[in-house]
Amino acid sequence: MEKADSSRRVSRNAPNSLHVLAILAKDVGDLAVHEKSMFSPILKTWHPFAAGVAVATLHACYGNELKQFVSGITELTPDAIQVLRAADKLEKDLVQIAVEDSVDSDDGGKGIIREMPPYEAETVIANLVKVWIKSRVDTMKEWADRNIQQEVWNPQTNRDKYAPSCVEVLRILDDTLEAFFQLPIPNHPALLPDLVAGLDRCLQYYVMKTKAGCGSKSTYIPTLPALTRCSTESKFHGVFKKKDKSRGLPKRNSQVATTNGESSLGIPQLCVRINTLHQIKSEIDVLEKRVITHLRNSESAQVEDFSNGLSKKFDLTPSACVEGVQQLSEALAYKVIFHDLSHVLWDGLYIGDASSSRIYPFIQEIEQFLLTISDTVHEKVRTRIITDILKASVDGFLLVLLAGGPSRSFTRQDSQILEDDFKSIKDLFWANGDGLPIELIDKFSATASHILPLFRSDTEALIDRFRRAALEAYGSAAKSRLPLPPTSGQWHPSDPNTLLRVLCYRNEDAASKFLKKTYNLPKKL
Repeated sequence: MEKADSSRRVSRNAPNSLHVLAILAKDVGDLAVHEKSMFSPILKTWHPFAAGVAVATLHACYGNELKQFVSGITELTPDAIQVLRAADKLEKDLVQIAVEDSVDSDDGGKGIIREMPPYEAETVIANLVKVWIKSRVDTMKEWADRNIQQEVWNPQTNRDKYAPSCVEVLRILDDTLEAFFQLPIPNHPALLPDLVAGLDRCLQYYVMKTKAGCGSKSTYIPTLPALTRCSTESKFHGVFKKKDKSRGLPKRNSQVATTNGESSLGIPQLCVRINTLHQIKSEIDVLEKRVITHLRNSESAQVEDFSNGLSKKFDLTPSACVEGVQQLSEALAYKVIFHDLSHVLWDGLYIGDASSSRIYPFIQEIEQFLLTISDTVHEKVRTRIITDILKASVDGFLLVLLAGGPSRSFTRQDSQILEDDFKSIKDLFWANGDGLPIELIDKFSATASHILPLFRSDTEALIDRFRRAALEAYGSAAKSRLPLPPTSGQWHPSDPNTLLRVLCYRNEDAASKFLKKTYNLPKKL
């Protein structure tokens, strides 16, 4: 110890000077080697395992000093790592001497080793690194939380149209990885899973915050009105009757009102949120490759560390990004159709007389939204979003036809108008070959394409078809009295509820009488 103190005084003012316990560890190791070569051969005359006893004594003496030092460590510091690594090396050297000296003993040196309780320096280092990791991750999460609350999701902020906070959170994550691999510790591969898992949770938290409060598909779909039957007034009378657009319109979801007017939830802002999640998912692959590079340069890395890919993977964030893009894309699509364009869809399309309130205003306005979205979102998510808007448009069109409230009614002659208008929607998304692939359009418009012929069908044929569908669905219970089929929302030409709704909006006396007799449906809500 005196020698260590002397060495410390000499090196105290030198750059990168060693901690006194690191110096002591080296000196104790040198002393053990000297003891083994000089004194143990002589002392073997009195004790067969003199070297083992000597190193066990040295191990205990240094252990007492180390124990006091470790009890005062609260965080990872260069001194702490320096001392603990020196202690670990010393212990391994002392154990090796004890084993070699006791090789001829009955127990192979186990008795001596039992007298040398391990320093567990690597465990102490690992625990300190875990504290360091937790501190870094907590700081990163606090930063993300604070900055995402201030984020305005402005598409003009940068050329790639994703959030500046995303750039910063990825930079901090990269800096944390860099700092981890610069730690002078012997076990980077063993502790890497803890770091990756912590950063993964933090990045997942940012993703969840990015999509929080933006709603979903169900946020914007209106509540369906109760079923009614048509008031079979003549079309001639309807020409001179002033339209009451508020009567019997479907009630919009109350949650929509809470999002209306908030700039952070406008269509361009939702596009930026989607771009942000796409950017994070893209960067995950880059980060994982960077981790591999760091590992290759790590002094303690082994071959098996590269075969175990799971420890280097961000497991939570990629799936959170995929789910987030899906949720935001659907929310954006249904917000456009059911909220931003409600005045030309719910409040306008086919109100009163179908021929005088057709699809064209809706087509004109949605085209502007599509241009804005196409200019804002990343090209790799553009098709998905436009497809979701197509799906929302088809859903909106069908809801107008099948759940549009008593302000709407259709004759068989109106079926051509409906088919032509629906073709206009499909043509918009096809855009003469510059839009969505025709296969995609056909796929997501198939339900409407199968239901539209019902509006052309004869009323008596529709009633008969409804009876048969109800009998098939409810069996013998439907023979005495037809049950009122529940609304599943899954429209289909053979679904009893779908057929019933076509009858509800059929402006014909036969349909109205059937609904009155069978279900006593009112004409007004």
